[in-house]
Amino acid sequence: MIIVTGAAGFIGSCLVSKLNSLGKTNLVVVDNFSFHEKNKNLDKKQFANQIERTLFIEWLENNANKVTEVYHIGARTDTAEIDLAIFEKLNLSYSKSLWNICAKYKIPFIYASSAATYGIGEFGFEDSHELIEKLIPLNPYGKSKNDFDKWVLKQKNQPPFWAGFKFFNVYGPNEFHKGRMASVIFHAVQQINATGEMKLFRSHHADYKDGEQLRDFIYVKDVVEVLTFMMQNQKLNGIFNLGTGTARTFNDLVKATFSAMNLASNVSYIDTPEDIRDKYQYFTEANMQKLRAVGYEKPFTTLEDGVKDYVQNYLLDKKYY
Repeated sequence: MIIVTGAAGFIGSCLVSKLNSLGKTNLVVVDNFSFHEKNKNLDKKQFANQIERTLFIEWLENNANKVTEVYHIGARTDTAEIDLAIFEKLNLSYSKSLWNICAKYKIPFIYASSAATYGIGEFGFEDSHELIEKLIPLNPYGKSKNDFDKWVLKQKNQPPFWAGFKFFNVYGPNEFHKGRMASVIFHAVQQINATGEMKLFRSHHADYKDGEQLRDFIYVKDVVEVLTFMMQNQKLNGIFNLGTGTARTFNDLVKATFSAMNLASNVSYIDTPEDIRDKYQYFTEANMQKLRAVGYEKPFTTLEDGVKDYVQNYLLDKKYY
């Protein structure tokens, strides 16, 4: 059996779809299934069992001998959440329990870290293990992810294969349930449909013009392609970046969204809220040499192609991947 935690969520449900496309249906999907809007992400997908998050660790202890792979995608991902106890419970303690069971029963383990661990990027965006102790995340979410990365690197008892992935700015289908945490593209389509324009945050940094803030945007279909590749190949244990390696501006992103909607671009700028202004990232770009070195050769989807596919084939008609 193959485990996917966070399976009803954005990336987790896309991973389930990818595994199904590879002929894998012996899946155990794990999540908090009380959020009914999110559960629509699993409609028409094939899996063998569905287990509530709170019951899963005990289930895994009792069924570990039947499990061949664990993809731990589930986490509390709200970057505005300030309750440290929530992150300690869901992003640290829970993840440590899964790691320890996988180490004990020799189960390959892939987990989701985050580019939020890099903070403002003052140490760069290289996924070397030596850098992880120095990183200064900007919020409790990023800190929880970095704390788990640091804990992992200190463990003598390890799964036979393990990999953590620092997801950069992931966008794509199955994020209808995410509200304000959904991608800028998702919000752009809603706003453009409602008002005919898109408002972006103004730059408050002398080195960047309005809308020229840069992010490494990666299409979710590329993310799940990498995750399944790594589980199939199992060449190198470690923590990896998962972006495209190419930073693009928010102006580029919104221009691509208008183009995908067959509309002329209409962008204006508003002040970045003061409560997040001092924690705002103006540049992120994944160094992807480490992933390429273990043999991942596929090109990443361009921003324009990814946005077009997402908007035209999923967002406009509210379809799921």
